[in-house]
Amino acid sequence: MKFSTFTQVVSLSSLLLGVQGISLDRNEACKPFKPFQPLPSSHPRTKTCKVEANGHGRDDSNNILKALKECNNGGKVVFDKDFYTIGTALDMTWLKHIDIEILGHVQFTNDTDYWQENGFFQTYQNATTFFELGGEDVNLYGTGILDGNGQAWYDLYVENELILRPVLVGVIGLNGGTIGPLNLRDSPEWFHFVANSSDVLFDGINIAASSTNSSVEVKNTDGWDVYRSTNIVIQNSIIQNQDDCVSFKPNSTDILVQNLYCNGSHGISVGSLGQYVGEVDIVENVYVYNISMYNAENGARIKVWPGISSELSVDLQGGGGSGYVKNITYDTFYSYNVDYAIDVTQCYGQDNLTLCNDYPSNLTISDVLFYNFSGETSTAYEPIVGTIVCSSPDVCSDINAYDINVVSPIGTNEFQCAYVNETTLAVNCTET
Repeated sequence: MKFSTFTQVVSLSSLLLGVQGISLDRNEACKPFKPFQPLPSSHPRTKTCKVEANGHGRDDSNNILKALKECNNGGKVVFDKDFYTIGTALDMTWLKHIDIEILGHVQFTNDTDYWQENGFFQTYQNATTFFELGGEDVNLYGTGILDGNGQAWYDLYVENELILRPVLVGVIGLNGGTIGPLNLRDSPEWFHFVANSSDVLFDGINIAASSTNSSVEVKNTDGWDVYRSTNIVIQNSIIQNQDDCVSFKPNSTDILVQNLYCNGSHGISVGSLGQYVGEVDIVENVYVYNISMYNAENGARIKVWPGISSELSVDLQGGGGSGYVKNITYDTFYSYNVDYAIDVTQCYGQDNLTLCNDYPSNLTISDVLFYNFSGETSTAYEPIVGTIVCSSPDVCSDINAYDINVVSPIGTNEFQCAYVNETTLAVNCTET
């Protein structure tokens, strides 16, 4: 690990746990880089409400709503009992100037029938959430655990890939807030879905997902999926999952990601984009700094669907959308046992390269920088360590790669390159 994540988490925890009665400066917590736009400070909290626990697996949702209503507009809600159970979908989009401190273990029930019928449907890629956290100036943190009880969902997914698995943390319509430090465990699907939100700091998140059934794998447990949101900071966190560590979905702008340790993921990903015909997807102004990526499919990744509908799997298919990717920087990136250190594709969801070339992506990719990469890839594609492949020279421009010092286990550092200006790539390009 190239940075002291645990030290940073403890430092921020001390800051947040003393937030009652003082003003939290989120900008001071953003280090080493500041957000694209200043984050609003948090108002003082002047009262405290404790959440009662019914115990014996009984639903504590009414107790939670009661405490939130009592301490909204200037208070702090504390989960200070050992164990809480949530069995009801909670709409918390009305919160304002409030802290939520999790000290105990908060677990969502494994009633898969209930959650499929009552989870909050988010439209994009059929995502649903256990709850919706939104409003203004909301801080969620603590030394406790949010537990998605994911094993029941992992088992069920093997039987039916089209089930609606809830996202553990739904940040929906939040303007100004801080999430973390916090421990998140075993989300049924993505750990965070951040939609229609702005000026939010995620700091000191510890994510882990695992299956207790050796024949069942954890599936689609992205760390963060950011969608239609702006000025988001994700930093100082540990992510052990399967699928994207962080993914910038359509219309994500002004995003800063720094100081992450990712293990077992699919990378820090722009996209996927262009999935839906008639929709315009934009990802612009993204800065990714100081990432340690272990045992993953990809390191830095940009994934765009081709210009015609295609299928990746039963529950993921599409293509033909439009838009652009612009001003993306990956700076200081260490990889170990990663299949591709860098992966740029405009043929996501389609193995037929002829089809992709005949129907180039409708999205353009421009002003991209990969800088200061080091480490060693897996044996999966050796001697190739990365791929930068566009579907047409008309849709890719100003893609740059410098100081790329990643090698395969046999010592090679070759890249597959196509339809891209190789003079701006300080890598060893080979034919695809």
